Parts: sequence; C-alpha cells; structure tokens
Amino acid sequence: MEKPVSKYFRVSELRKKRVSESRTEQIQIVMPGDINGNGRLFGGRLIEWIDVVAAVVARRHSGHEVTTVSIDNLHFKAPAYVNDTVVLIGCATYTGRTSIEVRVDTYAETLRGERSMINRAYVVMVAIDEDEKPTPVPSLLLEDDEQRAEWEAGEKRREFIKRRRYEGF
Repeated sequence: MEKPVSKYFRVSELRKKRVSESRTEQIQIVMPGDINGNGRLFGGRLIEWIDVVAAVVARRHSGHEVTTVSIDNLHFKAPAYVNDTVVLIGCATYTGRTSIEVRVDTYAETLRGERSMINRAYVVMVAIDEDEKPTPVPSLLLEDDEQRAEWEAGEKRREFIKRRRYEGF
C-alpha cells in the first residue's frame, strides 16, 4: 500500500510544480533600526528577510509548513544604507524528497529603479506535516536551461553538504 503524504493525499498524487508557481518577491526600505555600527544594513536583519522569503517560496511549493535546515553560500557582495530600497527575490532551485532549496537574490534599488545585487543565498527548507515530521514535496518542473543549471548546481551543493556532515563539519 502506498504511504500517505498526509491525511489528504498520497505520494503519487504529488505533481511537479513550476519554479514560477512559488517565486516570491519582497520589498523592504532600510530603516535606521536596520543599520549596524558602520552605517550599513545589519547582516542579521538581511538574513532574517532572506529566511522569510525562502520560507514563503517553500510553503508555496510544498503546500506545507516548513522549517529552515541551512543557509548556504551567503555572500555579502555590497552594502545597503538607510533609505535604500531592498528587493529580495526567491525561487525554488532543487528539491529532495522532503526538502526544497531556495535561491534568494537581494538587490539594492535606486529611486530610478536601477538594481545592483548585494547578496545571493541558498536556503534549504524542509516541509513538515501536522506532527512536525518531514513530509514529501513535489519535484520541480524544469522549463529552461537556467533552471536545469540551477538544479545541477543544487545536486552538487547537496552532495557537498552530505560530505561535510559525514566528515563532522
């Protein structure tokens, strides 16, 4: 007998989902309370915003509550300052059985609408059921070369994470 995913549907009923179905965009204006001692956007605040965007993407993709497993490849490329508009764009890039990898690109946007990337992060979320146990997620329907390249890179990141866990890092 096939294992139920939840009381509502079975694993075989999970359909592939398009990346566009869970894409999420969040806009923030950097306020004085978001600034660190050097007058720049506090990294912890940006991580909070990234985590929220990743969670929304993963919830939309899975149809379940999610929890953060890891934030990988977080690299601050440029600062943001008070009154800057910050745009965060998240999309699913890879799925495992119960996990969803989400790429969140962050941009500083000028008043003229010009954007420059300030950060890119990959966040791994796990879908959880009503008992807070991991639950299967739909796979991704890859529609173009960029999505296929992200998927392949996601496979490599997953293997790297497994290797690090095995080695005790």
